Amino acid sequence: MNLLVLGGTSFLGPAVVESAKARGWTVTLFNRGKTNPGLFPDIEQIHGDRDPKKAPGLEPLAAAIKAGRTWDAVVDTSAYVPRVATASAELLKPVVRHYILITTVNVYAEGMPAHADESAPLAPTPPDADEKVTNETYGPLKAACERAVTAVYGDRATHLRPGLIVGPGDPTDRFTYWPARMARGGEVLVPSSNSPWASEVCFIDVRDLGDFCCTCADGGHGGAYNCAGPAGPLTMDGLVWGCRAAFGDAVTLVPIDEDWLLENEVGPWMGLPLWIPSSMAGEANMGSMSRARDRGWDEVSTARRHGARHGGVVREEEAGLRFRGQARRARDLARTRGRADHEVARAD
Repeated sequence: MNLLVLGGTSFLGPAVVESAKARGWTVTLFNRGKTNPGLFPDIEQIHGDRDPKKAPGLEPLAAAIKAGRTWDAVVDTSAYVPRVATASAELLKPVVRHYILITTVNVYAEGMPAHADESAPLAPTPPDADEKVTNETYGPLKAACERAVTAVYGDRATHLRPGLIVGPGDPTDRFTYWPARMARGGEVLVPSSNSPWASEVCFIDVRDLGDFCCTCADGGHGGAYNCAGPAGPLTMDGLVWGCRAAFGDAVTLVPIDEDWLLENEVGPWMGLPLWIPSSMAGEANMGSMSRARDRGWDEVSTARRHGARHGGVVREEEAGLRFRGQARRARDLARTRGRADHEVARAD
């Protein structure tokens, strides 16, 4: 398998590359050569720019194609506006059979019902002149990118719709805060609710998403897939106890009522990472995972890997995209360097 990755050196890209290398595939990267330029010195890299308006644009990639290069699949990790997505899709269509686009669960129109599947309505396309990516336009622009790639590739296009992506290389504090803080030991503030099952926490490990990209490429799976986990319900309680399991008795959890946190202006989601009050239940819903399971998503859930089992059928085979356990992820991230000093400072 010959795989082309648009991007490939930041967060999700390396996870895709590592999964492809583990499968014995040949990988080519197309990027600007500015982010982590020393990464993957043993892999072919073609330097240019995704945006045709920014020199040298796609010309270096076009030159490689003119010289006879072809690939079995492309993973596009970095399309944010439809004009740019269309340009790469049209260039690659004659020489790449399968286009895998990373989008987001935010492509759905406002008011998506709980656990809706991939057939739920998408957000409308912003005006052509609006290419500024903001919190408000991010989802609609990604939805427009999906439409742009599908217009070129048809059923040979795959759209992977993750919610929060976590794991090694995560440039945010939203998950990494918890294992970094647990690793320090001592008393750890955690939110407490009278309705602990009211709101779910949804995320996916970047390595699991990278694996699923390659699974889709290998199997030629087209269409859209929600990519958020774990396979069974996970609450904030489950999240913090799962992280605590990695560090044992060195950690004492100190529950603080969520009403007190709100009254004292502790912000949900980012102020206390990943926390969503029960009064905002449903806002972390990432949609149904049934289509991904049909394509080999391994339903070995976070709790199942550590002695408990959620409802539903558990697939034990190590195939498709699978979820890493909470404790395993916490230990991995506690060992991660690069952002460690920042995370510990945040934990203070």
